[in-house]
Amino acid sequence: MRDVRRLTYDLLILAALTLLAALAAWTPPAHAAARSPIRGARVLAPNHVRVRFTRLPTDLTPANFRFTESRAPDVPLEIQAVEPQTGDQVLLTVAARLDPAGSYLLETRDPPARRTVRPAPWALLLTAVMSAALINNFVFTRYLGLCIFFGVSKKRDTAIGMGVTFTAVMVFTAMVSWMLFTWVMVPLKLRFLQVIVFIGVVAFVVQFLDTMLRKTHAEMHRKWGIYLLIITTNCIILAVPLLNAAAGSGLAEALALALGAGLGFALALFLMSCAREKIELARVPDSFQGLPIAFALAGLFALAFMGFSGLTFLR
Repeated sequence: MRDVRRLTYDLLILAALTLLAALAAWTPPAHAAARSPIRGARVLAPNHVRVRFTRLPTDLTPANFRFTESRAPDVPLEIQAVEPQTGDQVLLTVAARLDPAGSYLLETRDPPARRTVRPAPWALLLTAVMSAALINNFVFTRYLGLCIFFGVSKKRDTAIGMGVTFTAVMVFTAMVSWMLFTWVMVPLKLRFLQVIVFIGVVAFVVQFLDTMLRKTHAEMHRKWGIYLLIITTNCIILAVPLLNAAAGSGLAEALALALGAGLGFALALFLMSCAREKIELARVPDSFQGLPIAFALAGLFALAFMGFSGLTFLR
C-alpha cells in the first residue's frame, strides 16, 4: 500500500506540472472592454432568460428586446412576455425551447445594448468532465478499454494504482497530442498522420512509465505485469486525442475530456474491483466462475450508470 501511495503522489505531481505547462502556453482571447447596460444574462430551461441591467429600462415591452441564436442572428426568436424581477432584473419568456448550453445574442433598443448569452466557462468545463466520467463513461457506455478493465479489476489495490496511473497518462498524453496537433500538424497540413503521431506519443509515455516503475516500484510493476504495456494500445487513451482533434477542441476542452475520461476509467476500475472481491466470497455456479460473472457485473454497472443520463449543471 505504501508503494501505491508513493506512486500516486509522483503521478499527481507529474499531472500538475503538465497542467501548469499547458496553462502557461494558453493565451486567453482578448475581449472588448466596452461597458454595456446589460450586466449579465442567463438561460433558464425550458424557455426563460434572466437579464441583469445596470439600470432597469423604462420600456419593458417585448418589442424592446431582440433575442436570437448566435449561429442565426438574422432569425429572431419570439419574446412572449417581459416580467420585472427583484432589483434590476427582468425575466424574458421566449416562445421557443432554449438550450442552457447554447449561445445566444440579446439586444435592446432602448437603451441600445447587445450581449452574448452563454454559460460560464467553468460550468461548461465541469459538465464536460462529469459527462466523460459518468454520463458517457468510456467503459460502461462506450465499451472501450475492456481488456485492462477486466484484467486489473480483480484486486482493489491494483485497481486503484492502475486508475491513478491511467488518469495521469491520459491527461499527459492528451495535452501533448493536442499541442502537437494544434501547433504542428494543423499548420503543416499533416492531419492524416494524427493516428500514427498519437500512438507514438502514448507509446513513449507508457514506455517511460514502465521503465520508471521497474526501477522505483518493482512490486507495483510485478502486480500490473503486461497490463501496463497494454495501455499503449488502450482504446480510451487513443480515442480521447482523436475526439479532441475531430471536434477542434481548445486547450480547456481537451483537458476536461482527458481528465473526465481518466477519472471515469479509474472509477469503473474501483467499483468493479470492490464487486469482484465480494464475489469471491459468494457461491457462484461453476459455469459463471471467472469472466462470465465479471461480464454480468459489468452489465449491471452499465445499467446503473444509465441513471446519470439526465445529469446537467446548466439549469
